[in-house]
Amino acid sequence: MKKIYIGILSILSLAFLSGCSDFLNPDSREKVDAGDSDEVYTPEMFINGTYGMFTDWDYAFSYLAITDMVSDNSDKGSSPGDPGGDKQLFDDLTYTSTAGSLESMWKRWYKTIGRATQAIEYTESYGLTDAAYKNRLIGEAKFLRALCYFYLVRGWGDIPIQDKDLSTRAPKEEVYAYIEQDLLDAIDVLPAKNEYASKDLGRATKGAAQGLLSKVYLYQSKWQQAYDYATTVANSGIYGLEADYGTVWRASTENGIESLFEIQARGESIAHGVQQYSQTQGARGETGWGWGFNTPSQNLLDAFNAAGDVVRRDATIIFRNSTLWDGRVVGATENPMYNYKAYSSANAGSDDTDKNIRMLRMAEVYLIQAEAANELGKTSEALTALNKVRTRVKLANVTTTNKDDLRKAIWNERRLELAMEHDRWADLIRTGQAAEAMAKAGKTFVVGKHELFPIPNKQILEVPTITQNPGW
Repeated sequence: MKKIYIGILSILSLAFLSGCSDFLNPDSREKVDAGDSDEVYTPEMFINGTYGMFTDWDYAFSYLAITDMVSDNSDKGSSPGDPGGDKQLFDDLTYTSTAGSLESMWKRWYKTIGRATQAIEYTESYGLTDAAYKNRLIGEAKFLRALCYFYLVRGWGDIPIQDKDLSTRAPKEEVYAYIEQDLLDAIDVLPAKNEYASKDLGRATKGAAQGLLSKVYLYQSKWQQAYDYATTVANSGIYGLEADYGTVWRASTENGIESLFEIQARGESIAHGVQQYSQTQGARGETGWGWGFNTPSQNLLDAFNAAGDVVRRDATIIFRNSTLWDGRVVGATENPMYNYKAYSSANAGSDDTDKNIRMLRMAEVYLIQAEAANELGKTSEALTALNKVRTRVKLANVTTTNKDDLRKAIWNERRLELAMEHDRWADLIRTGQAAEAMAKAGKTFVVGKHELFPIPNKQILEVPTITQNPGW
């Protein structure tokens, strides 16, 4: 998607939504009135602007706190005296409803949802005569909107559906139904990955929508649907695993065979990846290149070692006093470990990273297929999918046919395969492992409270009819 962001910066300053809440209906400055500008803004520019929302600074810091630092996979990192705003609070599970990271991501996702909705409306009314092109753009926006709602419903449970009622939290089942419909609509109109022109590589595809829908079903324990959609992707002939796990997060495999969807960073000078994503997580110290936040935990290292998982360990963790794949020497850094998956060989600690962020890849689809198959009693299919992932990293096949043991093996495989890829906390909550896992990591998880994040305090103040989650 080398050209996808060319129009982004020019439309970010335009007028967009207004409403009763800066959080649920934030001003993303996108709605174009006749007198606003002499330039004609095309529907594709609006869609591109929605993609651009995923490259914001929020994803380089706040996002890390509520997906990784809060879990047993990573620590705050950096210097002991630098809390990173509220990052230490997430590491310690002592955050509150006033935490800036929660506020930032709540607002970021609702802002992106609003932008996607406006893009859909603008595209529908613009007068495009190419129906396939028009429907494709709408499908892309619905995919991005569904992705944001998925983050929100996993984090907060019942939430307002922006275009229905801003003052009331819809039941999570209704939110999931909304997500499912957006993805089903997208599946109907999006091209397959191999049907896109090279200039559009990286846009949402049919396979991306199918893969995300399988994950959405997984999080609701809708095993048959999760299995069916994961299997559809697996059988499409379009996707597979990179031969070498160590290359999965490198520039050489961006938008490659394993990629269903990733946030794009390649392009002209106007384009950039997630602002400072590599910088905030880069090694800290005289031989480093970054701030040193979101460091892999000893707990995660122990999990790799316990599994004999050398390949994924060494592709996930940068160790102090080591040499990286490109020859960069890591000396006596401040922290003992750093996130290898955030490393950019070319840009390292630059403000504008050139790194594509993998959001959904084929290895996870295989693990979704495996977990759903196991729950459905399809043991052979579950083992086949699970062992495809293990074979790549030179681990012996899992052979157990005991449903409970296989379930635990698949959960552990998700942890090791997807480590530092921003899903661990949601997985711990989904699988009911959070209290035990946090205790092992030396953190206190309060059952009945920590399963959901608190609604940001400023949101409650602005719209008092939006009630707070239990325990907060």
